[in-house]
Amino acid sequence: MKDIADLEKRFSYVFKNRKLLTEALTHRSFYHENPDKSITHNERLEFLGDSVLGFVIVEYLFSSDKKSTESVMAKIKSYLVKESILSEIADSISLGKYLKLGKGEEATGGRAKKSILADTIEALLGAVYLDGGYKKVKAVVLELFRKEIDTLMDSTRFYDFKTELQEKTQLLFGVLPEYRVVKQEGEEHEKVFTIEVFIEGKKFGKGSGKSKKEAQTLAAREALSQLSSSKMKD
Repeated sequence: MKDIADLEKRFSYVFKNRKLLTEALTHRSFYHENPDKSITHNERLEFLGDSVLGFVIVEYLFSSDKKSTESVMAKIKSYLVKESILSEIADSISLGKYLKLGKGEEATGGRAKKSILADTIEALLGAVYLDGGYKKVKAVVLELFRKEIDTLMDSTRFYDFKTELQEKTQLLFGVLPEYRVVKQEGEEHEKVFTIEVFIEGKKFGKGSGKSKKEAQTLAAREALSQLSSSKMKD
C-alpha cells in the first residue's frame, strides 16, 4: 500500500477506490498466470483512457489562445498519443516499477517495454476518470502532458504549415499562395528576412526569420489562422 501511495503522489491523485488503480496496473500476463489473485486486467481501462486522454488534449487545444486550426490540433493530438510519448510520460512517474506482470513478461523486461508502459498510462487515466470524474482526470492529464502540449503549440518546426496552406488555398480558392520578401535586414551572416503571403492578391500572413524558409513558415502559420478566423465569421 505504501508503494501505491508513492505512485499516487507522482501523478497528484489519491484514489477513493484502490481496486481501480490495481486493475489499471495489472497486465494481462499477470491475470492469465494468476487467476486466483486477479479478477481482471487493464485492457478495458486502457480503451477508456485512450478516449479520455484524447478528449482532454483536444479540449485544451481548442480553448487555448493560440486558436490552432483543426488540422494542427489533430496533428498535436496524434503526436501526443503515440507509444513513444506515452511511454516517456509513464517513465516520468516511474510507472514501470508498479506494474503487475506475469513471470514471462517480467523475465523479458516488460517493465521497460514502451508498449506496456503506454497502455498502462492510458489505463491509469481511465481509472482516474472512473474514480474521480472528468475534472480530476483533466487535472492529471494536464499535470503530465501540459509542458509537452505547450511546447508543440509554440513550435514552428514541427508542422509543415506551408503544405497545409497550399492544400487549403487550392481547396478554397483554386490557387496557390504567393510569398513575397518585403524586407531583409542585418549583416550577411545574421540576416533577418520578412516575408508576406498573399492569396488572390490579398495579404493573409507575415513572418520574420533567419532564413526565408523560416519566415515563410511563420507567414503560412499566420495565414492559416486568418483563414480559420474568416471561416468562423462566415
